[in-house]
Amino acid sequence: MKLFSGLANEGRLKVVLLGVFVLSAVIAAWLIYLFTAKQSFLAAEGDARSLRYSVIPAHRGLITDRNGEPLAVSTPMSTIWVNPQELVQDRARWPELASALGMPLDSLSKTIDDRASRLYYELKKGLPPEVGMQVAALGIAGVYHKDEYKRFYPAGDVAAHLIGFTDTNDKGQEGIELAYDQWLTGEEGRRQVIKDRRGHIIREGGVVRNAREGKSLALSIDLRLQYLAYRELRKGIDNFKAKAGTLVMVDVQTGEILAMVNYPTYNPNNRQTMHPEFMRNRAMVDVFEPGSTIKPISMAAALNTGRWNLNSTVDARPGQMKVGRFTIKDVSRPGVFTLAQVLQKSSNVGMSKIAFDIGAEPIYNMLQQVGIGQDTGLGFPGEQTGYLPARRTWPQAETATLSYGYGFSVTAVQLAHAYAAIGNQGKAVPLSLLRLDRSVNEVQVMKPEVAEQVLSMLQSVVETPGAGGARAKVQGYFVGGKSGTAKKTSSSGGYTQASYRSLFVGVAPLSNPRIATAIVIDEPTEGGYYGGLVAAPVYSGVMSGALRLLNITPDNIPAEMLQTAGVNTVKGGR
Repeated sequence: MKLFSGLANEGRLKVVLLGVFVLSAVIAAWLIYLFTAKQSFLAAEGDARSLRYSVIPAHRGLITDRNGEPLAVSTPMSTIWVNPQELVQDRARWPELASALGMPLDSLSKTIDDRASRLYYELKKGLPPEVGMQVAALGIAGVYHKDEYKRFYPAGDVAAHLIGFTDTNDKGQEGIELAYDQWLTGEEGRRQVIKDRRGHIIREGGVVRNAREGKSLALSIDLRLQYLAYRELRKGIDNFKAKAGTLVMVDVQTGEILAMVNYPTYNPNNRQTMHPEFMRNRAMVDVFEPGSTIKPISMAAALNTGRWNLNSTVDARPGQMKVGRFTIKDVSRPGVFTLAQVLQKSSNVGMSKIAFDIGAEPIYNMLQQVGIGQDTGLGFPGEQTGYLPARRTWPQAETATLSYGYGFSVTAVQLAHAYAAIGNQGKAVPLSLLRLDRSVNEVQVMKPEVAEQVLSMLQSVVETPGAGGARAKVQGYFVGGKSGTAKKTSSSGGYTQASYRSLFVGVAPLSNPRIATAIVIDEPTEGGYYGGLVAAPVYSGVMSGALRLLNITPDNIPAEMLQTAGVNTVKGGR
């Protein structure tokens, strides 16, 4: 029995030894296989557990005005982030961290304790880069920093509606920042780093991809004019206790928008003060009936037909006219008017009779050609095209209202664009929010002599005593323009009884037109509401400064001043 037992034990030992040998051989063969056939796979798996990529932040493109003045810049900033699971194990150094970040210790302690189970939390953003590096240099376990960029707007609330702003991820949210986000956005770079299983960086590798900065953008606006326009617009709003206002300046020869301001506004550098109602760009988003400011366009249509000329007259007596169930009324004293006097006295009756003679189609076509109710092509987020109704047949009532600015809607930008065509010898050019370094395509929308005649009429509106534009005069320059007063529509239908928009649109200087300007004052509540009373003085103030800032030679110097200075020149104007 002992003999058989010994033989059995010896056999089992041999089996075990054989099993160990076979298993060892299999393991050795598998290792040889892995290190030969699967070497690249193993390397990749090892890298996947230790090799990481850190982001190299990209610089968003600079936005400037036409003269290179910064409107939106990206400032380097540092963000301190923590791994709470690590940081809770080093409480002794929390006072040191709180002091470096300028945070109360109890606030820091609560923040970390509430997030003790998390691996990532951004503790403080927007720090100067040197502060971030100093905090990281403390060597506190679980405390890290990363470089970022923060958008800053030097012009603040003066250009807020045009420039817009970005979100916390540096993506455009409003205005130019949104419209040109793809152009302005850079491409982040990548750097290799090796980390241990706890996420600590052991060694930094090379740069895999360099960061690519966003492209810069030069806008058409002149920041000097922007500040001037903002100041004068706000002054006008304050003087008449108005609800809001808009001002737009356009270069008549290039179509570049030189200034665009709205009030109320907001500060894009302080997001806590933002109010949704104040954030929309009224110049391109708000639509309204233009009232009498459209009469010069209707007059151009009449002159363009050849049926009317500067010597034509129209009988506007007795100052009102029944058209169907509507009554058209004039505010000024009735009479037999020349075409210039129709604009000077802003006669609805006179303008309606002219429209009845030529029909609605020429007026409608002219409005379309100068950009009323049409897409401006600016591509601004939320921009409205307004509304210009198209009819197969035009009843008399609609023909009349079309001629003096009711029954359709426009934006302030469209009004400035329309007057720019008059100032540019009847040639319309596309609008632009970008600085142009090339010639633009022009379309002749009215005869040059017609544009000249309309400018002459607009000059008489400003220079004739008692006319609606008398308060728009600019010392030293001949200017022309037209005021307008439009009732606001009611949410319940029809028009309100005591809410108005006061408007003035003008061109200057008339000897060589350079700037078309549209001003809209919304709901003045004290001191009056007529456009010639409320908006015309704003035009005078802003153009007095703008023409001098642009070094445009005065064309209306009194003769006695010229003689005193020993200058022999011909007086300009029309």
